Amino acid sequence: MHFDLTDLRLLVWVVDAGSITAGAGRACLSLSSASARIAGLEREAGVRLLARRHRGVTATPAGRVVYDRAKIILGHAAQLSGELSAFTQGIKGQVRLLANTVALGQFLPGPLCDFLRLHPGVDIELDELPSEEITRAVACGAADIGIAADHADFSGLEILPFRQDCLVLAVPPGHALERRRRVSFSEALDHEFIGLPEDSALARHIEGHAIRAGKTLRLRARVRGLDNIRRMVAGGAGIAILPIAMAANGPDDGVAFIPLDENWTRRQLRIAMRSRLDLTPAAKKLVEFLGALNPQAPTPGG
Repeated sequence: MHFDLTDLRLLVWVVDAGSITAGAGRACLSLSSASARIAGLEREAGVRLLARRHRGVTATPAGRVVYDRAKIILGHAAQLSGELSAFTQGIKGQVRLLANTVALGQFLPGPLCDFLRLHPGVDIELDELPSEEITRAVACGAADIGIAADHADFSGLEILPFRQDCLVLAVPPGHALERRRRVSFSEALDHEFIGLPEDSALARHIEGHAIRAGKTLRLRARVRGLDNIRRMVAGGAGIAILPIAMAANGPDDGVAFIPLDENWTRRQLRIAMRSRLDLTPAAKKLVEFLGALNPQAPTPGG
């Protein structure tokens, strides 16, 4: 049984996008060429890999197996390419990096820009996921590196400290909670919130804790981007849970940042990988770069 790397890469892109058209576009193929390649892959496998729906495609059980294995195979191919490139001029390759909402929104943009500027031969594929899914993806080889909060399961992974993260309550000027020194999450849930979209890792994390508290998170609006949430809080649309780093880095808009009496709001972000020895040169260089950035973040009330 022979599988072409181009076909496997196309299958991964199609499944990720839920659309043959979108996968073909990413692969720079016409729709007819991409469809023919997928059909050939299914003939080679001897089983249907994609279930065609009215609004796109999904992986069949067999397709999911091929998808998972394909990501590992493609990762190994990228590792080989990166290792060989180390013998030429400069490090080259692509790194698959997963991060939770806070790491992606607050801590990574600047350092990644610096890294990419220093290493023009390296490309980074960056996605946002909840911490628990990040460590599972790294463990199964679907990503090279993950940055996740310490409540995730890091079993079997090599880890490095990255940043300290603390979630706090952001309230607008004149709000009933504005002058409180601390607030319980349960009490905060009696008020109306501004939150991130449902597909956000942080939104899923916060809403899970609301369920565990036996209450409903009353959302007046969902908006994409932590800065946009802060602007809506400043305008009096509701309260929100945001990283404490926004208190130091944001505008003078009157928003008050109040510590929450919950252990889950104080987290250590960690860099996770299967093993530094197994990383491609490009991924290893990124881990070294990010691992050197470990300042102590401000703590609420401190």
